[in-house]
Amino acid sequence: MSESPVGGRCDCGAVAGPLGVCMDYYHAILSEEQADPQMYRWHAPVVCAYLLQHPSGAHEKYLDGQFRQLQLYLDKGLDALLRVAARQVARNSHRARAGYDMSPPAAYEPLPTGGPPGHFRASFGGLPFRDGSFVFDGHQAYGRRIELIAEATVESWRSIQAS
Repeated sequence: MSESPVGGRCDCGAVAGPLGVCMDYYHAILSEEQADPQMYRWHAPVVCAYLLQHPSGAHEKYLDGQFRQLQLYLDKGLDALLRVAARQVARNSHRARAGYDMSPPAAYEPLPTGGPPGHFRASFGGLPFRDGSFVFDGHQAYGRRIELIAEATVESWRSIQAS
């Protein structure tokens, strides 16, 4: 991953926050999620948004699916995304005869070419962290902040097409 801050900036264009660059926030979120099942509900949007904002650390072949998953999340909500994810896990089981089902996210726009965007109006480095936690003011408030990052991610990628 190439996220070394140059001039205090992350490779997504964000200014480093109190915890460091976005990668530091991402790792702190992943760590906190492990001890908090309610926070873990936002794991998929966190991973998708982070990798789309920092594609140099991602596998390129998965970015389109992650972009579509974020759109599904923003369109239908977290519970719908979790249902799709649970269905995919069940279909991917070695006991299941069906394979991975791409139909739920297929209805959404593909990842625009010509990216990545150089800036996002909301990024991980801007997440507040108080009392050793990202959910210091409750899970719904944390979820809303993740939703804002997801919206900013989709918005910036879509702006490439408009240019």
